Amino acid sequence: MEAVRITTEEELQKAFAIRKEVFVKEQGVPEENEIDEYDSLDAPCKHLLILSNQQPVGTGRIRFIDGVGKLERICVLKPYRQLGIGKVIVQELEKIAKEKGVSKVKLHSQTHANTFYEQLGYQVQSEVFYEEGIPHNGMVKNLDSLTE
Repeated sequence: MEAVRITTEEELQKAFAIRKEVFVKEQGVPEENEIDEYDSLDAPCKHLLILSNQQPVGTGRIRFIDGVGKLERICVLKPYRQLGIGKVIVQELEKIAKEKGVSKVKLHSQTHANTFYEQLGYQVQSEVFYEEGIPHNGMVKNLDSLTE
């Protein structure tokens, strides 16, 4: 398994294909809502692509808001779930945050994934809210205690 920090349009398109499969086809998010203003190589965020045997299987991104890293668009193709890929995505995005000097990260977790994020040190910080009709909780993690 290889974590690639996206630097080319081709890599970015592979990430979009994964997101379309998971969020649009599986979860019913309208396609026009899935891609946003942060989905370009020159946007103020970092995109990640996970390859398994050179095949793109997972993706995520981090953007920085008021000194906090926000993990977003984390997803793994269905046949590759339960293999630890989601954990790799989160850890790589946290590593980017630490490299930027950020000590706190947050995310909007689909409620079915809360336990996954809690196992990685995240804590629920909000009541349930809905994005694209899907229930979410806001979660946060302090990176200060992490070691390299």
